[in-house]
Amino acid sequence: MGIVKISDDLHDQIRLSSSAMSRSINAQAEHWLRVGQLAELHPHLNYTGICALLLSHARKAEQDEVAAVPVRLVGGQS
Repeated sequence: MGIVKISDDLHDQIRLSSSAMSRSINAQAEHWLRVGQLAELHPHLNYTGICALLLSHARKAEQDEVAAVPVRLVGGQS
C-alpha cells in the first residue's frame, strides 16, 4: 500500500464520481486505475468490454475462492 499524490482537481472529480456511484473515494480511484490499466493493455476494448473483463475476472476469483474452501463431511472428515 502506498500514497499517490494527485491534483486537487482530480481529487474533486473522484469525490464527485464516488458519490454518484456509491463508492468510497478510494474505491472510485481504484476503479479508474483498473479501467485505465486495462484500456492500455487491451486497446481494442471499449468501456463495456473492459467492464466485461473485470466481471469475468471477479467471477473466476470467486470460483477459485469457493473451490479452495474444504468440504467438511459428517464426523469431521474432509
